[in-house]
Amino acid sequence: MPTRPVREPLSPLPFAGMIGLACVAFVIGATPLVVPAPWWAVALLVLLWVVALVLAISWFTSRPRTVVVIPLALTLVWFATVVGGAKYLGWS
Repeated sequence: MPTRPVREPLSPLPFAGMIGLACVAFVIGATPLVVPAPWWAVALLVLLWVVALVLAISWFTSRPRTVVVIPLALTLVWFATVVGGAKYLGWS
């Protein structure tokens, strides 16, 4: 009789990372309403978010801890873009 493969318990970390990516999507979507950022800056942020989502999906089971770091890094990039654009490019 064949034995069943042993499954490891499912980690909650990738789910938290996906929730974080959803939150970052709302923040990026609200950027033009809060800061008069140009369309190309918002489009680049959205493109970066799509790349981060693809990475998070591909790493969901193989690197669950890294999936949590992705939205944190994307939030830092968003913050640096908005603050840098407001300070140096006159978006404020």
